Amino acid sequence: MKFFFSSSVLLVFTICIIGCVNLVYTAPTKIGNGYSLIAIEESPDGGLIGYLKVKKKNNIYGPDIPNLQLYVKHETDNRLRIHITDADKQRWEVPYNLLPRESPPSLKQTIGKSRKGQFSLLSNQEYSGNELMFSYTSDPFSFSVKRKSNGQTLFNSSSEDSDPYSNLVFKDQYLEISTKLPKDASLYGLGENTQPHGIKIYPNDPYTLYTTDQSSINLNMDLYGSHPMYMDLRNVNGEAYAHAVLLMNSNGMDVFYRGDSLTYKVIGGVLDFYFFSGPTPLAVVDQYTQFIGRPAPMPYWSFGFHQCRWGYHNLSVIEDVIANYKKAKIPLDVIWNDDDHMDGKKDFTLHPVNYPGPKLRAFLEKIHAEGMHYIVINDPGIGVNKSYGTYQRGLANDVFIKYEGKPFLAQVWPGAVHFPDFLNPKTVEWWGDEIRRFHELAPIDGLWIDMNEVSNFCNGLCTIPKGRICPNGTGPGWICCLDCKNVTKTKWDDPPYKINASGIQAPIGYKTIATSATHYNGVREYDAHSLYGFSETIATHKGLQAIEGKRPFILTRATFVGSGHYAAHWTGDNKGTWEDLKYSISTVLNFGIFGVPMVGSDICGFYPAAPPLEELCNRWIQVGAFYPFSRDHANYYSPRQELYQWKSVTKSSRNALGMRYKLLPYLYTLSYEAHKTGAPIVRPLFFTFPNIPELYELSTQFLVGSNVMVSPVLEKAKTKVSALFPPGTWYSLFDMTQVIVTKEPHYRSLDAPLHVVNVHLYQNTILPMQRGGMLTKEARMTPFTIVVAFPLGASEGVAKGNLFLDDDELPEMKLGNGKSTYMDFHATTSNGTVKIWSEVQESKYALDKGWYIEKVTVLGLNGIGGAFDILVDGSKVEDTSKLEFETEEHKFIDKLEDGGHKKSMMLDIKGLELPIGKNFAMSWKMGI
Repeated sequence: MKFFFSSSVLLVFTICIIGCVNLVYTAPTKIGNGYSLIAIEESPDGGLIGYLKVKKKNNIYGPDIPNLQLYVKHETDNRLRIHITDADKQRWEVPYNLLPRESPPSLKQTIGKSRKGQFSLLSNQEYSGNELMFSYTSDPFSFSVKRKSNGQTLFNSSSEDSDPYSNLVFKDQYLEISTKLPKDASLYGLGENTQPHGIKIYPNDPYTLYTTDQSSINLNMDLYGSHPMYMDLRNVNGEAYAHAVLLMNSNGMDVFYRGDSLTYKVIGGVLDFYFFSGPTPLAVVDQYTQFIGRPAPMPYWSFGFHQCRWGYHNLSVIEDVIANYKKAKIPLDVIWNDDDHMDGKKDFTLHPVNYPGPKLRAFLEKIHAEGMHYIVINDPGIGVNKSYGTYQRGLANDVFIKYEGKPFLAQVWPGAVHFPDFLNPKTVEWWGDEIRRFHELAPIDGLWIDMNEVSNFCNGLCTIPKGRICPNGTGPGWICCLDCKNVTKTKWDDPPYKINASGIQAPIGYKTIATSATHYNGVREYDAHSLYGFSETIATHKGLQAIEGKRPFILTRATFVGSGHYAAHWTGDNKGTWEDLKYSISTVLNFGIFGVPMVGSDICGFYPAAPPLEELCNRWIQVGAFYPFSRDHANYYSPRQELYQWKSVTKSSRNALGMRYKLLPYLYTLSYEAHKTGAPIVRPLFFTFPNIPELYELSTQFLVGSNVMVSPVLEKAKTKVSALFPPGTWYSLFDMTQVIVTKEPHYRSLDAPLHVVNVHLYQNTILPMQRGGMLTKEARMTPFTIVVAFPLGASEGVAKGNLFLDDDELPEMKLGNGKSTYMDFHATTSNGTVKIWSEVQESKYALDKGWYIEKVTVLGLNGIGGAFDILVDGSKVEDTSKLEFETEEHKFIDKLEDGGHKKSMMLDIKGLELPIGKNFAMSWKMGI
């Protein structure tokens, strides 16, 4: 939730009236003269430690730091770290207790002798690991990182006179470093922002990283999250190589990408680079999440459909929404409240009239018994109110961010607020206790933490006005009514280098906490600003898990490196436009790369747009049904847009969500894979087909897992969609008799009437499905179907798949606890024989549930026939009288490239009762 969209437009307009400059990229001025490496030697932990001295000082953006410490280490076979900081005094870094990682050597530990003139330089200027190699030039100092296997340079910080960027610059409030890049490198990441050109980073677009309450309708601006990492994908002679670069730094920064170089301009902290060698996109995300934290396990029900709206004024409205979803036969698992349930918009409270405690608890008892869930919003601002228990306990525990020794005063929805300091251990305890108290009042199933960039409706240093009520209950709630004065007296409030904040170089304390305010142990907001939502997420996760020991569900707006280890994310305040629908795909795909796989956008748009919305909502649910996190959410001022509001959208929703609920076991297995390896649930096509350059910019289609491709309509009044098909066989998931075969990457025109979304299953896949239902609770109890997709008519073929099931209330998602089951599925067709079998790990859980496979569907067979054998746990099933065999010939959406028409069959084997949790094997000879 956020204020009405026109306020963000007003921000830009107002500042531009004062004097807005054109901030489109222009050639930068060279700032510094670089450093000399005067000593480097091995460190006790097997790395390198060096000493750098500035070559020639200047005072642009402040004086240069004269002495730097360099630390280099191959931390794993595929991860290299390069850390540069002030050699003489400690500087701010992302706290090691917040994001655990190895600590570099303490300052002056190893190179003290070198400073006395006993300089040492290694004779070999290369430092090799298993796959990455570090090399350096001493004067001026620069370094490069190469891939050993092919000699490719991944990062090169040197600067020539003709280059538009400097050598290394390291000042107190301005750090600059650049890398040369090949022009054919495809870059992804550097978020969060709304990228109009698609998922691929576009040359000369601005990339500013600083967490900001700026709605996602704003293009090329710093939005809610800060993820200073990028993936670099290069195609060398037809073979793809991917790697990633992370700058572990929480300070504000601009990143300039020129097509052949990339420059970081950072306003504080240290240069702490991590390089991940890949070489595949999946390997990159695996290595990255191994370092920053694996994605959090999500409860099964969270993969159901969610409905929310700011403006559900009382409990009866919520009950009416649920009843209408049931009446329309549209699946619904989770109902949400924005701040409507609160008393005076204060956290951890209930409105005594609209959401009275006894009635809400009775309502929750009812929906919980049915299998539904309930989530509410929570903003970090704690209302300043002497009769408010949360505020009183917060004051008593001294948990708030300070300004000159007093709690910093801001304004958000409740009016005057203080912000909890989640870097303070006492705050984490207090926050957890407030969650516990609220859960006793209303047994919620998760928390939605919002406005945590952090957002403030006022600027500067404020006081509560005397003689007038603030807010007075009239007019928009986001208008500042405190008495405020600007704070610009310190270098932290007005740094020498202005990042391109909000796209207009807005002051970095604009509409947030004053950056000279202080956290626990004197940490400045200037340094910790972009960590606020991350630290709140960790505290919220700890608090929720402590209540009943269940797996927490948290949705957070502000994110940082590692947020996916604790929470899901949605892309914030979008708008009901065709453009926003299209942009949502790129942002969702980016967050998968960032290690936040449970992500989605507000379906149908948060902000109201010009009507009619009906056609757009049809198309949006067809995309949103395949977001990992699928939620319809609307603004207070928007017309009602629940999916049942239009007959046409109802039909599209039944179709698209009906398929989602059939795919729940697949989605949940993907979430297990994400938790184990970081693999995005939804991903770009180049993740599966990295050697095809045509896919590197594709942002209008996406994959669910490795092999399910969604090709939606993203434009008004279209009933066809042009979809790019990578080579191979693709079966329509809604009608598996329909098939597309291509030898080369080709666009195909697909029919897409209003209620239809094109979803295709790739060859070599075994897909677990169930019958679906109106709730995940009932859908997951239905029998399974296993879909085996061979290449069309192949005489030789292999297919694989897997299935993970567990007690989704357990905090951990793993095998070996007696509450989970994992199965690998295999299939081959060879020498006229088809074989399908399973390999089970941890059978007990699924057997206790009584789950079983009722049908096997095999696609792409060139014949049907012979004797059918089936074994369960090695014993032959003698009675196969209940089995039914149905065949249907595949239909071609268009002609094969060679003009031929291979006869091919789909086979359904029905009437099976194969227990999930027992090994089975089936085989038969194919006839003609």
